[in-house]
Amino acid sequence: MKRDIILAGVGGQGILSIATTIGTAALHTGLHLKQAEVHGMSQRGGDVSSNLRIADHEIASDLIPYGKADLIISVEPMESLRYLPLLAPGGWLITSTKPFINIPNYPEMDKLIMEIEHIHNHIALDADEIARKLGSARSANMVILGAASPFLEIEYSELQDAIRQIFEKKGEEIIAMNLNALQAGRDFAETHMN
Repeated sequence: MKRDIILAGVGGQGILSIATTIGTAALHTGLHLKQAEVHGMSQRGGDVSSNLRIADHEIASDLIPYGKADLIISVEPMESLRYLPLLAPGGWLITSTKPFINIPNYPEMDKLIMEIEHIHNHIALDADEIARKLGSARSANMVILGAASPFLEIEYSELQDAIRQIFEKKGEEIIAMNLNALQAGRDFAETHMN
């Protein structure tokens, strides 16, 4: 088992929580994990990316070579496209369609969506809207993680347990909110897989 994952988005969108949840679940099941430094965190609104490598054997490098990523998990549509050269043939792009417009020349949304739809294996969803309907706009990152969960090769129950562990100190309400968001994303992916 091996999964090379690119995490992408904008500072403040919860990329680290996604990485922590996947990493916690992977380590709990005895998998090996390497993660490259997350970039762009110094400024809220700046681009953020991370290489996350999970395998059932030793991993030599924490960087994913071009054309070898199994998944791009992104909470921002333009940022998802930035990393397409890293996606392997047959790899999956999972992205939110809600833009975080942080530059004056942000591309037109219809063009971004067309580019995303040209990728054969993709799940594109408005994670912010789904999270809002659940009563927690801040859990959009967990909606995206839920949408990516069928492709991680980690038991879904392990991701749920990781969320319980990570958010334990924040209380049952926060845990439940994140678990609901995770499930909503997974439900969306299962009904929209190409």
